Amino acid sequence: MDETDRTLEQLLAGLTAVRDGNLDTRLPEDAGGLPGKIAAVYNGMVAQLSLVTTEVTRVAEEVGGQGLLGGQARVPPVGGVWRQLTAGVNSMADNLTSQVRNISQVATAVARGDLTQKIRVDARGEILELKETINTMVERLSSFAEEVTRVAREVGTEGNLGGQATVHGVSGTWKDLTDNVNSMANNLTNQVRNIAQVTTAVAQGDLTRKIDVDARGEILELKTTINTMVDQLGSFAAEVTRVAREVGSEGRLGGQAEVADVSGTWKRLTENVNELAGNLTRQVRAIAEVTGAVARGDLTRTIAVDAPGEVGALRDNINAMVESLRATTRANEEKDWLKTNLARISSGIQGRRSPAEVAELVMREVPPLVRAQCGSFFLAQEGPEGTELSAIASYGLPDGAPPGVRRVRMGQSLVGQAAADGRMLLVEDLPPGYARISSGTGSADASVLIVLPIVVEGQVLGALELASVHAFAPVHRDFLEQFTELLGANVAAQIANARTDELLERSQQLTSELSARQQEIQARQRELQDSNAELKEKAALLADRNRDIERKNLQIEQARQELEERAQQLARASLYKSEFLANMSHELRTPLNSLLILAQLLAQNADGNLTEKQVDYATVIHSAGSDLLQLINDILDLSKVEAGRMDVHREPVSLQRVLDYAEATFRPVADERKLDFTVSAAPRAGAGLVTDEGRLRQVLRNLLGNALKFTERGEVSLRVEQAAQSEVPLPLRGAGPVLAFRVADTGIGIPADRVESVFGAFQQGDRGTARAYGGTGLGLSISREVARLLGGTITLQSSVGVGSTFTLYLPEAVARAEQPARPAAGDAVGGTAVGGAPPETTEAPETAETAEAALPPAADAPGAGAGTVLVVDDDSRNVYALTEILKTAGHEVLTADNGAAGINLLASHPEVDLVIMDLMMAGMDGYAATRAIRAMPGRGSLPVVVVTAKAMPDDQSEAMAAGASHYLTKPVDPDELLATIRTWLGTSDT
Repeated sequence: MDETDRTLEQLLAGLTAVRDGNLDTRLPEDAGGLPGKIAAVYNGMVAQLSLVTTEVTRVAEEVGGQGLLGGQARVPPVGGVWRQLTAGVNSMADNLTSQVRNISQVATAVARGDLTQKIRVDARGEILELKETINTMVERLSSFAEEVTRVAREVGTEGNLGGQATVHGVSGTWKDLTDNVNSMANNLTNQVRNIAQVTTAVAQGDLTRKIDVDARGEILELKTTINTMVDQLGSFAAEVTRVAREVGSEGRLGGQAEVADVSGTWKRLTENVNELAGNLTRQVRAIAEVTGAVARGDLTRTIAVDAPGEVGALRDNINAMVESLRATTRANEEKDWLKTNLARISSGIQGRRSPAEVAELVMREVPPLVRAQCGSFFLAQEGPEGTELSAIASYGLPDGAPPGVRRVRMGQSLVGQAAADGRMLLVEDLPPGYARISSGTGSADASVLIVLPIVVEGQVLGALELASVHAFAPVHRDFLEQFTELLGANVAAQIANARTDELLERSQQLTSELSARQQEIQARQRELQDSNAELKEKAALLADRNRDIERKNLQIEQARQELEERAQQLARASLYKSEFLANMSHELRTPLNSLLILAQLLAQNADGNLTEKQVDYATVIHSAGSDLLQLINDILDLSKVEAGRMDVHREPVSLQRVLDYAEATFRPVADERKLDFTVSAAPRAGAGLVTDEGRLRQVLRNLLGNALKFTERGEVSLRVEQAAQSEVPLPLRGAGPVLAFRVADTGIGIPADRVESVFGAFQQGDRGTARAYGGTGLGLSISREVARLLGGTITLQSSVGVGSTFTLYLPEAVARAEQPARPAAGDAVGGTAVGGAPPETTEAPETAETAEAALPPAADAPGAGAGTVLVVDDDSRNVYALTEILKTAGHEVLTADNGAAGINLLASHPEVDLVIMDLMMAGMDGYAATRAIRAMPGRGSLPVVVVTAKAMPDDQSEAMAAGASHYLTKPVDPDELLATIRTWLGTSDT
């Protein structure tokens, strides 16, 4: 075999080894030539293939066996297939590395809970399927995680129970896991909601609910614990509610709460409730016992139970209330005793007409009431040596008392001294034998003596002396002091009534005499008229009997002279009557001035120191004085009517204003008497009424006042309408339109035989009517005369027991020629500035205008008018009353009792800002004093306000001529006086 064959065999063996995977075979390279080259090529190829195989094997082992990704086959630079093989292996390794690493990253992210990663690397085949499977798994796992997280957040964090996880397109384990999560959430929702319902019901006070949901483990223990707690709470609440209901609602004290099988806080709470109920039971029962005793009138009990806090304060307050009630009851019993006995004795005194009857009643009632055993009643009387106190009644005097009337002078003995001082005397511890109190059984010495003067406005009217074996209690002394004040007012009223009755009787006598004289003169006048007619006829028919006619003329002349003498006598009598009435008005108005002023001050009770009963007494006194003033005004009006000197001032009148006045004046009276009262007018009635409005009001006031006074039930009405021509009285027919003012009532009525007599002066239906309803009987007489002066007349229709209708027929307009002439002088005046009778009876527009013109303009400042006022009046009562009014208003007051003293006082007191002057004074009267003031240097403009009882126009004119600044008549209205003073002082300051 040659070398070539051997080389080929070696080459074949080497290729066969390579074919079989053995890369260890090498060809000898020592041969030269072509074999050497083939061996070198073969050996290079096998070495290259071995290197590639080694690298590929290494890469495959690292990637496939060791899991070391990223490896690369490192082959020296080769070309051809080897290079492609190396590049393919490396490319495969790179792709596998990137794919596995991307899958690893996603799997790692999923393992770490990051479900946002996905496999993004390019892949094909099974790797692509794996990529899509893994990405789908990640998406479903993310959806599952989101749902589970949402359910967990809603249930566990937000507390929104009932949530369910919803994962679409899952199965197997994921579906089981989702179902388990939903089942867990559902069970937890049911259990928590059931627990919440039960606890909410407990919180709302409903202890009937229980946890009934299935539960295991710790939830079951919680369920059992809560149900046990609800049972115990229900038992405790039922017991506490029962005790609270028994104690708080049913008022059954002593109840205790009984709760079994409790301990700890529940047991302590039960014991505290029972202790509270026990304490409350003891305290309330103690309070109930005391308040029950108080309700039964037993004020001796007090609450002694221990109680702290507000209950203790309640106990102390109730004990203090009981003590206060005890003291108040004693005081009220004393006050009731005082008021009851004062009212009882006062009512008994009201019906007595003489001081002797009053004294007998006082001595019969008062000593036993104050536990006095003897006493005497002394009445002040004028004696030869001055005022004396005469004992006109006694009580329990011993048998050894001196006979006859005992008399004591002022200042003599204790009785006279107490009367002179005007205050009570109390003597205690009388010596033995001073005063003996005896009875049929025995006798004893009095130990206490009390003397009480009866004083009214500084005037002593009497005294009351009482003796007792025991000291007078404070309530008895208060009773005696108040009773003497009341007694003084009654005695003073009786004395004033007696004087008034005497004056009225004298007035009636003079009126009767004047009427008789007038009738006699009228008869003689008729005789003379007959004689004149006969003489004229005889003179015309018998000329030859001139001598007889001359003789008759001489007789007629003598008769005429006699008639003139009679007329002069009548004029003098009328003058005497006017003077008498003026003097009577002055004498009555002077005491009435102080009486009304002081009574009004007492009734106002500005200091608040009078009792309600004392204020009532003062109101009654003021009302009685006002009635007396009205009586004086009625008498003056009657005298003016009889003398034909009542003035009438006609002017257009608003009928509505008159009706409003009637409504405002009498509505309160009707309401007080519980009567129906209506005031109405027909449409367009009185549109052209021309009359004296003041006189019209006076007539309507009298008619309505009578209707209300004599009507006890039913109604009183005033209706104004145009009178039908057929009903107009004959004297008014042809006078044009006539108004009918109808005053109808449902009162007692008037008998037919008394219809005309009720219009007479001092007349009423009958004496029984006068006794039952009071009054003077002047109102209707004055009203008929005033109606006649107004050009009208008054008619009456009445039935006994049915009622009466007074109709005032008044022409709407009266011709000027028919108006009565105005008087020259002597008529009473009225108005705000000049005084006189109140506006009810004397309303004169001209006088009121004059008065208003006399007033200066009022000061603007409310404090203007306070200053020093000099009061010049000789009546101490008026001085006292005016002083009290002025001091109350803040003025400084100086007083003088006559004109000369006033001039001297004014000269020594330059601070005097205004003078209040009376006219009728002894010595220098008010006229002379006023002139003297005007003559004093610097006093020419000093305001001088005249306050007097002289109520005639001439008196006013004379006072104003003497220099007076203003004129007011007594009794003066306090508010009017103060307003006048403020006005003048304001002007003076200006």
